[in-house]
Amino acid sequence: MTTKGHVYVIDDDAAMRDSLQFLLDSTGFEVTLFDNAESFVEALPGLAFGCVLSDVRMPGLDGIELLKWMKAQQSPFPIVIMTGHGDVPLAVEAMKLGAVDFLEKPFDDDRLTAMIESAIRHAEPTAKSEAVAQDIAARVASLSPRERQVMEGLIAGLSNKLIAREYDISPRTIEVYRANVMTKMQANSLSELVRLAMRAGMLKD
Repeated sequence: MTTKGHVYVIDDDAAMRDSLQFLLDSTGFEVTLFDNAESFVEALPGLAFGCVLSDVRMPGLDGIELLKWMKAQQSPFPIVIMTGHGDVPLAVEAMKLGAVDFLEKPFDDDRLTAMIESAIRHAEPTAKSEAVAQDIAARVASLSPRERQVMEGLIAGLSNKLIAREYDISPRTIEVYRANVMTKMQANSLSELVRLAMRAGMLKD
């Protein structure tokens, strides 16, 4: 069964967590519950992209502090904040810190699910783009210093012979480095290598 996306619920109130799990499960989301923000932060590196639904008032790391931390990490996860009645100033502060929206408890179920769907839909392209950029950066980082030099020569439009002359190496050796570069960068052609180099910031558009 396809899921509408992942939702990470952070609330110290067990009854609220159970209620949200039932609601979001039944509307097609994959839900993970956390009873405090610290355990969410600990688990975050291993979590799939999704929407964070966090209470604003919690012991320990509260919703505002969590937002500040997520902002500092440049996390692509959208965050919807849940506030108690009369917490509008806190909700406004949350929006300033990057929360995509806030809901006052008790809230309308349909409004909550629509809000989460919208948050995931708008943030997903950025998250995917960042994941791709990180993957390409990791490929570049896997190159040896000499492979990096050969790649820079290739994307500058130099022939194997010219690169060989520049580094005083035989053209045959350059061919070996070139093959390694194409394999490590997962590029099937020179044009694909150039596109990857642009994404990695090695070439400007």
